[in-house]
Amino acid sequence: MSSVKVKATIVEDNTGIKSQLPILITEQGEVGSVTDYLLKVEAEGLSNSVMNGFIQATSLLLDYMEANKGLFADPNILFQTFAKRLYTGTIGEDGLDPSGLYWVPSSTDTVNKHIHRLTVFTDWLADKHGTEPINPLRDATPHEQRLNYAAWYRKNQNDFLGHIEDKTVNKTIRKARTIKGRTPLTKTEDDAIAFPDKHWEAFFKEGVGGAKDPRVALRDKLILLLMHGGGLRESEALTLWVTDVLEDPYDPEKAVVRIYNEVDGKAPYGWRSRSGVRTREAYLKEEYARIPRIRMKDTAHIGWKSRVVDHRDNYIQVQWFPTDYGKVFMSLWKNYQKYRASIECHHPYAFIAFHHSSLGNPYTISAFHHIYEHGLKRIGLEPNKAEGLDPHGHRHSYGRRLERSGLNALVIRRCMHHKSLESQIPYTGKGQQEISDELTQATLQLANPESKVKTLDWKELVEHGFDDIDPQGYFTGSHPKLRGK
Repeated sequence: MSSVKVKATIVEDNTGIKSQLPILITEQGEVGSVTDYLLKVEAEGLSNSVMNGFIQATSLLLDYMEANKGLFADPNILFQTFAKRLYTGTIGEDGLDPSGLYWVPSSTDTVNKHIHRLTVFTDWLADKHGTEPINPLRDATPHEQRLNYAAWYRKNQNDFLGHIEDKTVNKTIRKARTIKGRTPLTKTEDDAIAFPDKHWEAFFKEGVGGAKDPRVALRDKLILLLMHGGGLRESEALTLWVTDVLEDPYDPEKAVVRIYNEVDGKAPYGWRSRSGVRTREAYLKEEYARIPRIRMKDTAHIGWKSRVVDHRDNYIQVQWFPTDYGKVFMSLWKNYQKYRASIECHHPYAFIAFHHSSLGNPYTISAFHHIYEHGLKRIGLEPNKAEGLDPHGHRHSYGRRLERSGLNALVIRRCMHHKSLESQIPYTGKGQQEISDELTQATLQLANPESKVKTLDWKELVEHGFDDIDPQGYFTGSHPKLRGK
């Protein structure tokens, strides 16, 4: 390994603000260009996961360059071969790897992300230092030009302000990257990621509800209700402040829940800073000496994925479905608040830790995952994202419920807080079992004399046509010799 990722605290000026970023260290010291680039993308608001992905890609490239020192004179050929080895791995058919890297083949999606991140980084380096980009633009083939045009056209068609953008199509479509990555497989949407309805009641009551500490059970039931009955992501649910649960003015038994963006959301109680700022980021700083969790690192970090808000105060409002989930939430919330109020907390977050080692601290996603897995095991299930037994499966279950109820797609988009209708396809598409059930029903309709598709007798179908694979008729034919043996 030629480089090591470490966490660093970086001071850029004389203010009290410090950046905490991952950086790369080699035998020669810090890779300064990587640090400079990360400071740039941090200012642009890139997420921690994207920055860590970039660090991983850069580290792999440095390892490859070290293992092949002096072999490549052309950096473009170096990058081309590096990309191939990401796809193929570095281990030969004899199980050996003279380079010492011993990489196993990576998935197409992973490699394409590495290529893209390194391309953007080296383009930035080229602009800053006047060096040659490692993955330069070249003249696109006619086929690539058509694809580029299709992408350009689709972007402008879906862009509300597309009519005022630069329309220099020729410059856009006539170039392509030297190394562009392989075309990934086209994926269909699967119902496996929706939490199974048959397990929901047991999981809610006996799974997370089976915790010995009633405070823990109440807290995690409330989070589950926000995800399963309100369609929130787990990160959004854990961002809830105690000030943001209200009685519905039309039905006091039902809760109105609002999740504010912690940076730009309006502060509670009409608060404003000494300089007149009303944002939640300013509120956290002046009232609690805290920064928003979206800016924190490690386990304290909570992301914010939603690009759409429901109100100019920058919050999204939970839309309960069925609406009775809002009544269940309010009933449990009132009891939970008694526990929450009995513990001194130096923050406004609704959901807190009850373990003695971190009592009163904001609840973390990793801690929630731990308790979620234990809840599944209490009812005899194992965590399995492919079967929907995963926190995000509840949001998929919510979306499927909305679709099955026949709601308008625009209403579903508002409920899911999506920017476009396309974003909700994975949540509202028919699942495998639904498709199978519909095909079964359609098969039963084939018996109708007016059906345009003829029925078939599967027993008769297997009596003939197997002379080439079972010439002695041991298993097939009208009278198989080994029937019943």
